[in-house]
Amino acid sequence: MVPDEHQSILKVFFSRRMLVAFVMGFACGLPLLLTISVLQAWMKDEGVDLTVIGMMALVGLPYTLKFLWAPFLDRFSLPFLGRRRGWMLIAQIALVVSIAGLGQSDPVQNPWLLAFAAFLVTFFSASQDIVVDAYRREDLADEELGLGSSLYVNGYRVGMLLASGGGLIMADHMDFSMVYLILAGCMLPGLIATLLTPEPEIPVGTPRTMKEAVVDPLVEYFSRKGALWILAFILLYKIGDTMASAMTTPFYLDIGFSKSEIGAVVKLFGFWATITGGLAGGIMMIRLGINRSLWVFGILQAVSTAGFALLANVGYSIFLLSAVIAFENLSSGMGTAAYAAFMASITNKKFTATQYALLTSLMGIPRVLASAPTGFLAKNVGWETFFIFCTLIAIPGMLLLAKFAPWKSKEVVEV
Repeated sequence: MVPDEHQSILKVFFSRRMLVAFVMGFACGLPLLLTISVLQAWMKDEGVDLTVIGMMALVGLPYTLKFLWAPFLDRFSLPFLGRRRGWMLIAQIALVVSIAGLGQSDPVQNPWLLAFAAFLVTFFSASQDIVVDAYRREDLADEELGLGSSLYVNGYRVGMLLASGGGLIMADHMDFSMVYLILAGCMLPGLIATLLTPEPEIPVGTPRTMKEAVVDPLVEYFSRKGALWILAFILLYKIGDTMASAMTTPFYLDIGFSKSEIGAVVKLFGFWATITGGLAGGIMMIRLGINRSLWVFGILQAVSTAGFALLANVGYSIFLLSAVIAFENLSSGMGTAAYAAFMASITNKKFTATQYALLTSLMGIPRVLASAPTGFLAKNVGWETFFIFCTLIAIPGMLLLAKFAPWKSKEVVEV
């Protein structure tokens, strides 16, 4: 890499746009695991059945259905902070309140109230995702999407690690109600970024009616050749990784690790692996392009999932737990960065919120619907067989890459 090119990358890397991408990623990642791994640990502590814990994944349906109200956010603007930042602020304030409220629920006495509170968290979290994704796509230039997406994912993973690692460590020393209250306060950096960052320019041709906001984005996308193949790829690319992740916390606890051990390893190894993965992913995408990155990172994801099967076979081992968590965070961070950059690159800026929400809703289907039966599956086949299954189910998504993102092509191929 020549010196001028190196300086140019450094200038972009440390720009306001990249800092905002990272902070907004953190704000979007923090709520996610508060309704998954942290909630699972809380319910497991209270003696809730493993099948019920797995079914609680259904509260994540807003992540899958967010395309239904994304056109509303594309069409209407609030009278303050602009087209994107007004909705971002409302969603973030609602998240602070709903996360704190979730911590006041009782998993045993009022499971339905707990589910409703968790549903509110996922609804406002999905709404924040819609607007942040649209903001990032409009704020970043096309050539900045790879690096910007990797920093967004990096921030997202740090938010997830704070919620899961930090939350589990705190839960060994205080009530879960206080854990959720503290983590609600951790949404503050996102609120500050929303208030301070400028509003991106409004693209020409943005929707002026609900028809233009609902129908036109779908017509524009599905008029493309290969549109359905791309949707199938988005649905399947991370399905194995997602199904495995849905059961990791009960798995760790089941084979003898304490919450503090899990939290400490996640914090130490997971954090640094995430940082490394995010930076390496962004740099590799600059050199390899998005297509080749999807191939390389997808293979690494599958191998990391197989690592859980190895841990299930070996049993309690802090060294192996550290290695598995570090490699999983490294590879999953890379894969998600390429995944996000790919989806952003195929959206039309006139309909950013709606089209990106459609794509990320499909991405969320495995996290919700495919994750729901994971508790039942793990309970009946055993942990080792479960994780082997999660490794193999990633293969169809990888095979689809050959159709529209072949190794030799840097651009998406129409099929």
